[in-house]
Amino acid sequence: MELNATINQYNAIRSSEDEKICNQLAKLINTELHEAESKIWHAHPVWFIEGNPIVGYSKQKPGIRLMFWSGADFEEKGLNVKGEKFKDASVFYNDLSEINPAELIIWLKKARDIQWDYKNIVKRKGLLERLR
Repeated sequence: MELNATINQYNAIRSSEDEKICNQLAKLINTELHEAESKIWHAHPVWFIEGNPIVGYSKQKPGIRLMFWSGADFEEKGLNVKGEKFKDASVFYNDLSEINPAELIIWLKKARDIQWDYKNIVKRKGLLERLR
């Protein structure tokens, strides 16, 4: 599946190293989650399955943050930045060499299999329900 043009634009305006990181993340995510819809959402790239946000990345002070919306339940030590209110977990990258493609593919498979319903969180007044 071809990468969303707006995600290519997002990646292209990063610094050289950040662009490489973003391009690699987008390529791996797009390949593994081929059924997912991708778009710029809240100003950064996000992939959705059936309207539910699954994974995305953004530029932050500590580096490029790769975030899995349901990542806290993956039980992966590499996803070491945990959200305080929801089920998200993240990792930061500052160099392309820090990305372990095999590890990321495992996380992406878990992202497909372990999902909390963020799509309907407003309707449920902030309560999350497990989908899978």
